[in-house]
Amino acid sequence: MTSRSGRVLVSTSGAQAAAFFREIARTRTVWWVRDDDGSPTPVSSSGQPAFPYWSSKTRAQRAAQLWGPQYRAVPMPLDHWRSAALPDLAKDDFRVGINWSGQRLAGWDFTVGEVVNRLFHALSESPGTGQPA
Repeated sequence: MTSRSGRVLVSTSGAQAAAFFREIARTRTVWWVRDDDGSPTPVSSSGQPAFPYWSSKTRAQRAAQLWGPQYRAVPMPLDHWRSAALPDLAKDDFRVGINWSGQRLAGWDFTVGEVVNRLFHALSESPGTGQPA
């Protein structure tokens, strides 16, 4: 989308998604929210169940607070996310929520394949991350 001045406008969700991949490539950690019984898996804007992840503890803590006092932010090493969590989500036909924010925890969600592709590119572009998967 372009503004009248000719500048490209990026949605908040788009900016959040871009930040997600940049940040996890740098920190090698993803964050999720859970309680003692598991993690919320809301229906995404695409109408499919989604498992949301965040790129920082602060972002995940905000989501946990919105969902309720029983929820907490939990870190996951990037390598485990790639090798175990993402394949499980693909098998169960879940989408992946990325840095959802705001009072209603809204944002973009992707298929696991789209996430793997975007992560590959983020790791390839990020200095000091070593070789991509």
